[in-house]
Amino acid sequence: MSGVGLIGAIIIGILAGWIAEQIMKRNHGLLTNLVVGVVGSFLGAFAASALGIAWGGFIGSLLISTLGAILLLALLGLIKKS
Repeated sequence: MSGVGLIGAIIIGILAGWIAEQIMKRNHGLLTNLVVGVVGSFLGAFAASALGIAWGGFIGSLLISTLGAILLLALLGLIKKS
């Protein structure tokens, strides 16, 4: 999440967690959305850099963070089912 600052990163984390929650049909609170979004942003940034994808700014960071948060929720869902 380059170039968005701390407040922007928090807002992106909350939005990414909420969007992922809606897509994965889960029901979490604001704090959980923030944690899922922030951890998802690290996961998404790692995956994007491994694939050679470089998106900057608010929209790019939100997209990568949301995809990472969806991946995180999917992985957690697989672990819980086991």
